[in-house]
Amino acid sequence: QKFLCSNCNNILKKALQTLCGHRYCQACLTWIVRNNKNAICQKCKEEDPNTLGEESLLAEERAFGDAAINKEISELRVHCVTLGCSWSGIMKDFEEHQSLCEYALIPCHTGCGHVVMRRKLADHLENGCVKNMTVCQQCQCSLASSEHQVRTFLSQIKALEIKEFPSIDFDYFLCIFFFLQQSHSTSSASKDGCCFSEVGCEFRGSKEKMKEHEKSAVGAHMLLLLQHMRQLQGTLCCTARAAQGFSPQPELNLLENKLHVFENIVAVLNKEVESSNLEILAFRRQSELDQNIIRGLELKIAELHRCLTQKDAGLSSLHKSLLFSEQASYDGIFLWKITEVGRKLQDSVTGRTVSLYSPAFYTAKYGYKVCLRVYLNGDGTGKGTHMSLFFVVMKGDYDALLPWPFRHKVTFMLLDQNNREHIIDAFRPDLTSASFQRPVNDMNVASGCPMFLPLSKLQSPKHAYVKEDTLFLKCIIETN
Repeated sequence: QKFLCSNCNNILKKALQTLCGHRYCQACLTWIVRNNKNAICQKCKEEDPNTLGEESLLAEERAFGDAAINKEISELRVHCVTLGCSWSGIMKDFEEHQSLCEYALIPCHTGCGHVVMRRKLADHLENGCVKNMTVCQQCQCSLASSEHQVRTFLSQIKALEIKEFPSIDFDYFLCIFFFLQQSHSTSSASKDGCCFSEVGCEFRGSKEKMKEHEKSAVGAHMLLLLQHMRQLQGTLCCTARAAQGFSPQPELNLLENKLHVFENIVAVLNKEVESSNLEILAFRRQSELDQNIIRGLELKIAELHRCLTQKDAGLSSLHKSLLFSEQASYDGIFLWKITEVGRKLQDSVTGRTVSLYSPAFYTAKYGYKVCLRVYLNGDGTGKGTHMSLFFVVMKGDYDALLPWPFRHKVTFMLLDQNNREHIIDAFRPDLTSASFQRPVNDMNVASGCPMFLPLSKLQSPKHAYVKEDTLFLKCIIETN
């Protein structure tokens, strides 16, 4: 049902979907809109006439092409319903088939008034169409299609054979053919032999079969006539040569001279071909050498590329180490500068970047490795209302030498950049919590203050916690 037009109820052609969700053929919608002022979707009326709305009004500019349904329709399996036709395929090929279907009924283009199958049109034009007449270019007579085809065919034979048989009068040849055909068509019904029996045709049959034979054997009759004319030509030539004491020797000498010239040309060409083959062989050898050199260079380039990749990775690692060394702290005191606070807060609200991690820092040169984690839009009980700040114990290089669990007091500070009212919060680790045990993975579970600072206070103009889109967080770990 979804493939049918809401107006004509036939398969959709160039489907358009209206605002109400129903589909129409493009031509149907155009016709409805042009012939109806304020046209209403008929399907909407049928479904629920009491709830007709603005979207049920039909207008071409308010409909859009439904590419999805058009694609589905184009791939539907269909078959031709014309009697006698066995074609089947997909819908997008059906229109082309309709223009070629051999069993489709079509009117004769000559205007004779007959409607015939496309496959029988040629037979109708040749034998049954009263208006299919052709003017002969030689005699300017009006001829039926079959007669004109015969004349054209014989004229083509004349053009091809005139050099070989210059003494044959092909106009006379045409006259013989039409005389034989005409005399046979006016003969009595009792005569059952073909009119071309005198030149070798052996067909015999009734009047009806004779007509079919004459239609189908035009080419064979032409060849029989041509063969007969060749025999006559050969007889005449032999008689003429015998009468003139013809001697073939001069022609043979001429042929031998021509043959000798051709042999010399062939010998020269053979030498040229041999020389060309040697040059081609040399080119091929040089090409092989060049290919080997290219392959060697490609291997070297690949090796250099691999080395460069390794060096780039090494440089990247060194850069990260250098950056870490510049930012790292080894006394348990860390100051974290966060820039572009507005954008990062928005990313936290939308869920694009929920939290931020600080660079790692240490309680001592060979002490605990830790970092901070901040949720600008809050986490847990502070989500959407507070900024949440957490402390994270990380896996370090010297964990095996350190006492566990982590026991040191941690103090958080959000600095007022006007140095008036810093936000301070502190906690001591829960020694039973997994957050403060020796790390098994890169990081333990974060622990800290989910309601560290109300967002309203963070963004308040009375304070300078965020200034020039930047804030500062400070962490102090007691190491005594």
